[in-house]
This record gives sequence, structure tokens and C-alpha cells, in this order.
Amino acid sequence: MAAPLGIRHGAAQELRKVTVAGWSPPISEVTNMLAEPDKGIFRARGIALDYLPGQGSASAIQNMLTGRADIAFTDPALLFLAIDAGERLVAVYNIYPQNVFNLVARACSGIATPADLRGKRVSVYARGSGTWIHLMLLLHAAGLKDSDVTVEVAGPLNFGPLIQGQVDAAAATDTGLHVARARGLKGFTVIEVRDTINLPTDVFVVTERAFRERGALIADFLAAYRDSARWMIDRPDEAARLAVTRVINGRDEAMNREIIDLRNASSISETTRRDGLGHFDPGVMQRGADMLHELGLIRNRIDVSAVIRPELLPR
Repeated sequence: MAAPLGIRHGAAQELRKVTVAGWSPPISEVTNMLAEPDKGIFRARGIALDYLPGQGSASAIQNMLTGRADIAFTDPALLFLAIDAGERLVAVYNIYPQNVFNLVARACSGIATPADLRGKRVSVYARGSGTWIHLMLLLHAAGLKDSDVTVEVAGPLNFGPLIQGQVDAAAATDTGLHVARARGLKGFTVIEVRDTINLPTDVFVVTERAFRERGALIADFLAAYRDSARWMIDRPDEAARLAVTRVINGRDEAMNREIIDLRNASSISETTRRDGLGHFDPGVMQRGADMLHELGLIRNRIDVSAVIRPELLPR
């Protein structure tokens, strides 16, 4: 692959290691990073990329705070919770400006709107995960509380309890639903979180200290990530093929392509079309923080203008 414009390869080039704490195992959604051994997109920017798997967005932030990673790949809602708890963090890149969370309910459950969740059993990936947070947002929009539902932690196989009839609904994502449908899921109602609030799905987060002291390195990483995201948007067939050997859920190349298409679509918004990949819509982020405050999940109102730091975004 040719180096991005302005990047020169050199035999003596010293690579700088950057570890990204993910919210998940190495799955096809993040093929643009996992294909680094094949494509060298980060290497072209002088970055030695390492991906640290996680179990939910909270784990991504925790792995960064404990020094196991440099950057957290996490849900903005979990960012707000961490800031409310006293952590000094900033968001530097809007990975997926489109919200991809949903609620999938059994047709016989009587759930057609978020208000119908009262007294129901709902599975989530993990407490502290994006599925749990977005379930809370749906409940809040319907005037309900956490105590109005029974939350079951199901782990990565979130649809298992739903298919087996052990819960009434599953809090999930577009890709999880896509895979479940491909495996025969039928007779279910889908409620999209974006119809309530189109809060970004994931953002890159760093500590304020890292932002101050390692800004040049973070900027180079973000430029490389944007290059990788653009590669996956422009070359989805190649990405799907490479995912077969790079991800844990990628044996089916056709399925890889379908999931990659979904994730590519979530990377683009009116804001990113105008300003470039990675840019934020501050108004939507502020509304999300305000909803979490109203919900009682965060104690203090957060001024999002102090949290979003676009200065390191590629020009």
C-alpha cells in the first residue's frame, strides 16, 4: 500500500507504540485496525498499533486509566460517567457518529415502545456496557427507571437468552441484530435508540494529561485511524477478505462484508461529510450528557464543550 500523502517511509523510521483499549474482542467491526499487519496503515504514520480487547466500554476506559492502554475506544455515555466520577478525560475523535444501539423484543412480549418495558426482563452485554447505558436512555425517555425492568447480563452471546425465551428483550446493536437475523431470528420487534437520541456510538478518549503531553503522538494516531477508516469505506471487499484471518468472528467473508457495510455507514454523518471523519456534533453530545444527568446516572451537569477537544483531528 502506498503511504498517505506527506508520509515518507524510511528504513530507520522509529515506530511509536500506541495501544488502543477496545470494548470488545477482535471482531469484524474493527477490521480497519486489525488488518494492520496486512496493510501497515498505522506504520505508515510511524505508529506501532496494538489492540487490547475488552468486555464493554467501561473496561476500555478502565484499561486506559490503569496504564494498560493509551487510548480508549468507548461509548460517550461511559465517558460522561467516568468524568462525573472525577476522571479527567477528553474525547478526541468521533468514531461512529451514528447511534447503532437497539432493543430487540419478542413478538409475544407485548413490547412495541420503550414504555412497554415496565416489568420485563431485558438482557445486556454487561453492566457498564453501551447496551446497558442505551437501555437506560430508552427507559428514561419513557419515564421509567432501572428498577422497572429486570436486567440480565448475558455477555457477548446477548441474543442467546432471547432466542431461548429466557428474557423478553435484548439490548443490542445493529451488527448483533444482523447476525441474529442471519442465523434465523424471526418474529421480533426492533426499537432503535437513534429514534430517541442519535448519540454517537463510540469515541476515542484520552486523559487530559496525555492530551497535553503526548498531543503529537495522538494526532498521528488519529490521522492513521482516519486513513484506516477511509480504507475500509473505500475497500470493503478487501477488508471483508482480510477479516477472515484477523478476527474471531470472521470466517464467513460475506457476513464480514455485511457487518463492515453497517459499520462504515455509522462512521458517516452530515457533520463528517462537511468537516471530515472524526468530527463531533456538540449539540447531540450535550443532549446525551443532559439525559444522563436527568436519569441520575451522573450527579453533575457536564459542559460538553470542555470535553470535546477537536484540535488533534486531521486537517
